[in-house]
Amino acid sequence: MTWNHPSSPVAKKFKVMRSAKKIMGTVFWDSLGVLLFETLHPGETINAARYCQTLDKLREAIRKKHPGKLTNRVILQHDNTTPHTAQVTQGWLVKYGWEILPHPPHSPDLAPSDYHLFGPLKRELAGKRFDDDEELVDHVRKWLQNLDGSFFQEGIYSMVRRWPKCVDRLGCHVEK
Repeated sequence: MTWNHPSSPVAKKFKVMRSAKKIMGTVFWDSLGVLLFETLHPGETINAARYCQTLDKLREAIRKKHPGKLTNRVILQHDNTTPHTAQVTQGWLVKYGWEILPHPPHSPDLAPSDYHLFGPLKRELAGKRFDDDEELVDHVRKWLQNLDGSFFQEGIYSMVRRWPKCVDRLGCHVEK
């Protein structure tokens, strides 16, 4: 309700548009491309047990896409969220001998997905409408598959420039 002069025009009511739903997606990638892309079903959340299932899928994807790499050292970078730091997850990582790169809390500076992948993905999706979740997921999957190999290599190698800056600032945010 607002106070208006009797001769003021009547306020227009706008149609309410249905807000966009969110879909949780997980992307694991290396300098050669996407290793694993999966999405959660609506209402599903990530906990340590679910994250370990995802790591099992990632391990299988590495075995298939890069035969022999699992016998070498696997270095994983993920942030410090509870599913990543839980004892169950830590046990899984120790069991398979995977090394974790340290990650400062709340810092996008050392997460290649944050500084390299998600920006272009947001630009790709901007202004597009999808009839259902599957159409969106298929579009993202195809977009990831069509990225040039140099895109992924650049994202990983840019960590070399970013790492010293972050260390020099004791983990504080460095770049946008």
